[in-house]
Amino acid sequence: MSEPPKLKYIDIFSGCGGLSLGLYNSGHWHGLFAVEKSPDAFKTLEHNLIENNNHFTWPKWLGQSNHDINELLEEHKDNLTALRGSVDLVAGGPPCQGFSMAGRRVEKDQRNGLVSSYLKFIDLVRPRAILFENVKGFKIGFKRSDDTRGIPYSDFVLDYLKKLGYSDAKAEVLNFSEYGVPQHRQRCIIVGTRNKSASNFFTSLKTNSDEFLKSKDLHPTQSLETAISDIQRKYGVCVSPDSDRFQAGRYSATSDTSYQKLMRGSANGIPDSHRFANHSDAVELKFETIIKKRLSSKQVREQFDTKKSSTKLLNAKTPTPTLTTLPDDYVHYCEPRILTVREYARIQSFPDWYEFKGKYTTGGRRRKIEVPRYSQIGNAIPPLFAELAGLAMQTILSDE
Repeated sequence: MSEPPKLKYIDIFSGCGGLSLGLYNSGHWHGLFAVEKSPDAFKTLEHNLIENNNHFTWPKWLGQSNHDINELLEEHKDNLTALRGSVDLVAGGPPCQGFSMAGRRVEKDQRNGLVSSYLKFIDLVRPRAILFENVKGFKIGFKRSDDTRGIPYSDFVLDYLKKLGYSDAKAEVLNFSEYGVPQHRQRCIIVGTRNKSASNFFTSLKTNSDEFLKSKDLHPTQSLETAISDIQRKYGVCVSPDSDRFQAGRYSATSDTSYQKLMRGSANGIPDSHRFANHSDAVELKFETIIKKRLSSKQVREQFDTKKSSTKLLNAKTPTPTLTTLPDDYVHYCEPRILTVREYARIQSFPDWYEFKGKYTTGGRRRKIEVPRYSQIGNAIPPLFAELAGLAMQTILSDE
């Protein structure tokens, strides 16, 4: 008996491919194309999911490269409309910085307008279902000058989706740390279908998560230590394969946990993007003090007379806080350094074979226009959660 054909989806605001990787791993989905503005993030997705795994078909009318969604909407309106009836899912999440509770919530942040671009895309393509992801703050209204709060953007999206025929559209805030991801990462998930089964998506997600994780020999809650203890610097270093002025880390002789066994594997035996920062002696001494005294962020500010408010010593025994795009925010739990890109990726549940392209990091005003490796990962949907979501979405669509 042959397997049923795979469901077809489009990933918009795809970033480096966390969501697409999860759908690929679920075994039920095949991508038509992905829309991502950043050339570096798209290069990561292209390398891993197109060139190496043939996961996307890609239409002839669209160049296989990075694209701005507004230009796509303007230049290919007819092509997008012609897809109606052939797309099972449009998935993705517009940039979230303007809504984030961790940063400066700015209602007029121009990136917030990309929510409208998302909805225009849905209106043209009319998929059977939509899967929308954004930060927890997307479900919380912006504070007004009179100290009241406006209507949450999630309500606007739900209302608009219902006008487009997704009458069951529903929004819930989920914590990915409850689904095997070693990170307290709360996200607003919106699901809408044309067969009135959106609620069943969330039910399936929660009902089947234990069985899903058990199949991978994982507990629902993973600590930071279970995720990255096998790639500490103490296990040896070598010249970084892509940065000859830096050292990169090696694997320990054995993996200590089921999560590490699930993640491990690389083409040359060296974890990709596991390059250590070149800290000065003064910075290393500072980090050693933070680790030895187990200083809180407040104590770090007081002892080192710094205005930086976000330096956090990570706890080995618990999931991490939500990863930001700024690696300097976190100190490794037992080594005097910041996390590597690969450790970021492990925490976001990217397997080690998934290689990241572009610069490692950037700074200043360039942060708004460049998406280096740390930012790609910090912005991504964890593939482990996306895989479970792909299974849940397949289940509700197959019930028609």
